[in-house]
Amino acid sequence: MSSTTTETETASTLGQSVPPFTPHAISVSLPTWQDTVGYEEGEKRVVDKMVTGYPRFFIHTSIQKLATICEKKFGISGERCVLFPSKKVAEFCREFMIDRSPDKQSPLSVRLIEFLICPEDSSTPTTSSCLALHIVLFPADAFPLAKQFWQHTGMGISSRTAERCLTMIPGASAAVPTHVLNPVNKRLPSKPQNRHYSNRQYPVKTPSSPTSPVSPMMPAKSPEPTSDDMLTNDHARYLEERYGRNLPLGYAAAAKRALRRRIAGVLVHDHCNNTHDALQHPFAGGDKAELGPSSRGVESVTEDDVFLYPNGMSAIWAAHHLALLSRPVQKSVCFGFPYTDTLKILQKWGPGCHFFGLGLDSDIDALEKLLDELSPDHSPSSSPPILALFTEFASNPLLRSADLPRLRMLADKYNFLIIVDETVGNFVNVSVLPYADIVVSSLTKVFSGDSNVMGGRYLLGYLFFNLANSSSSLVLNPSGKHYDTLKSMLENTYEDIYFDEDAIFMERNSRNFKRRVFIINENTEAVCELLKARQTPAGIVKEVFYPKFTTRKNYDVCRAADLPAGASASAFGGLFSVTFASIAASRAFFDALACHKGPSLGTSFTLACPYTVLAHYAEMEWAAEYGVEEGLVRVSVGTEERGALLRVFERALDAAGDVSRSGKA
Repeated sequence: MSSTTTETETASTLGQSVPPFTPHAISVSLPTWQDTVGYEEGEKRVVDKMVTGYPRFFIHTSIQKLATICEKKFGISGERCVLFPSKKVAEFCREFMIDRSPDKQSPLSVRLIEFLICPEDSSTPTTSSCLALHIVLFPADAFPLAKQFWQHTGMGISSRTAERCLTMIPGASAAVPTHVLNPVNKRLPSKPQNRHYSNRQYPVKTPSSPTSPVSPMMPAKSPEPTSDDMLTNDHARYLEERYGRNLPLGYAAAAKRALRRRIAGVLVHDHCNNTHDALQHPFAGGDKAELGPSSRGVESVTEDDVFLYPNGMSAIWAAHHLALLSRPVQKSVCFGFPYTDTLKILQKWGPGCHFFGLGLDSDIDALEKLLDELSPDHSPSSSPPILALFTEFASNPLLRSADLPRLRMLADKYNFLIIVDETVGNFVNVSVLPYADIVVSSLTKVFSGDSNVMGGRYLLGYLFFNLANSSSSLVLNPSGKHYDTLKSMLENTYEDIYFDEDAIFMERNSRNFKRRVFIINENTEAVCELLKARQTPAGIVKEVFYPKFTTRKNYDVCRAADLPAGASASAFGGLFSVTFASIAASRAFFDALACHKGPSLGTSFTLACPYTVLAHYAEMEWAAEYGVEEGLVRVSVGTEERGALLRVFERALDAAGDVSRSGKA
């Protein structure tokens, strides 16, 4: 394969970060099907090797370390804590925990502390040099409840925030290695019913050799860092600014402006550069950047209609909260089978939701019937029967696309909001804003990808990867009938809690976003055509879920109008799912697939997971009712060389075929 795949394959070791040696990784290696099952069941073999995880499910070791310091400094009688970037978010957490107190007659004691952390060597601290940490303290046995808020909303502090705080606390931080730090808390977890809601903390143990099948191109083990690879935060920042094309930290506001312009689609020219060549190519966040009408399908969109959040779930939570604040309170609708936490947000905040889990055209018929029942003689002066409809375009993991024009007609008739998550389709490929009041997107995925950093740059003898942690956007449609109300409320309530250093990395990573999308589009289509060819009555492939083959008519309606010549033929995105004739075939295919295995999607390297096992292990029968069956494998395709990528999938298909022919269960 190309250098990208070869490099990432070296990290296919259970429990290590994905990508390798990444202090702020957004994925963790679970190389085999059984490793994923073991992770879900809290199996010691797997748990002992976990040194990182998906940020909302696994609290980063730097955050754990900082939380331990705060518990010792402010805690009473063994209290635990979670950390947030603002007082408002901390108050939301406290409210969530108290409302869900096990004993309503004796609500939980939840305390808030503001901890202002300033550089030790600063004789006159300033607001810009200090960080305000907002600590939520509570009885230790209430931690699973706090963890629910952390996971669902995504509004906890980022790992870079924690690292910055640790550098300013005397004795709290030494040199930081370029690989992921080991956890500091050694308490083993109990076996949870659903690990997303458990207090999972892991013992220190160095990962051993890979347990997954190793391709001939994949070294048997990733090189271990040595003491020469220890970087102070200052050194790391210098290297990124000097060689990684990062903007200096003082340009964070300009970086966020560049992100908003990029997302708004108003940049006439957007170059993969930084301020060092600003005379030749004006920086996207600078005053000299050339701006024009938006390419998002609504020309009047500007950067002022784009609001940044720490990650995808925080934007979805914020969109729902905005709807509750600005519209008559009713249940929402979740249309289509969504990513798990979207449904949890709609169920746990506000009056609840109506769930149309298939997301097919027949569900719109059922929705229309429900709306008529809730408001039988509806008129323009009637109260809306629902608050808002949330849908993904396309959905994760079934890649279904809703009939947005028809949903828009219902929304206009019954006066409710439409909120679309375009993460999977992404705004290069699809234009959903004309049909939505609010569009949200997880920038952590393909918008960030891995940029040039993941292309491979050797510093101090190792690949120095840096992802932008998590990030998301919320875009208002200025042509929508509710725009003025939503914009006014958002301007009065929005607070920027997106950490500056995360924005700096995200801006850098997203400069070549469009170019990567076109490569990924074509690679994914080629892989899906290969799999589709094996989908025969007697074949091993049961179904390929991909926008080209799934609800194609609805997807085509929202194709972006400004795709360059030739690109529109493959504008179906980089995600697909596949099922097989048997669970055994699914396992064999997944285990033989020589790519990274773990959570997340949209990376510039191919990343796969047994999605139902990973996301719905405790509720697989329920998920199967909506077509998300146990043997489903989800794959996010990367930018690797296409021929080599196809050979990898051919070998995995051969392995699945061997199992099917042998009759193994």
